[in-house]
Amino acid sequence: MDQVSLLSILRELECELHQPQCRGDRDRLGQLLAADFREFGRSGASYTRDDMLASLPLETAAPQIHAQDFAVQELADSVVLLTYRSAHRSPSGELYRHTNRSSIWRLDSTGWRMVFHQGTPTDPFDQSAT
Repeated sequence: MDQVSLLSILRELECELHQPQCRGDRDRLGQLLAADFREFGRSGASYTRDDMLASLPLETAAPQIHAQDFAVQELADSVVLLTYRSAHRSPSGELYRHTNRSSIWRLDSTGWRMVFHQGTPTDPFDQSAT
């Protein structure tokens, strides 16, 4: 698969995880997060797949998330690193909680599944035009 197609697929899956419909759907989350999933959150806390499956569906007000500057790098056969920047968007359109993000995705017989995610606070950045 070429890099452009791979980036498009993984960007779509990553952004799906930002959406309230996905975050509230335990079955869909279970499809996207690998059994051995781990996260080092923006806060510094560590989470497992079970933690995410228990907490995300209970969110009552998921923030609108802006994401940009996606890049993909192959780490091994069927294992890739996706990096990007994100921020929460306020109702007035302002960005806050700027974060550098990285996710490791692995392709298995059921499709791409996230095995690792990390969020690291960063200085504010300008919203990309794309």
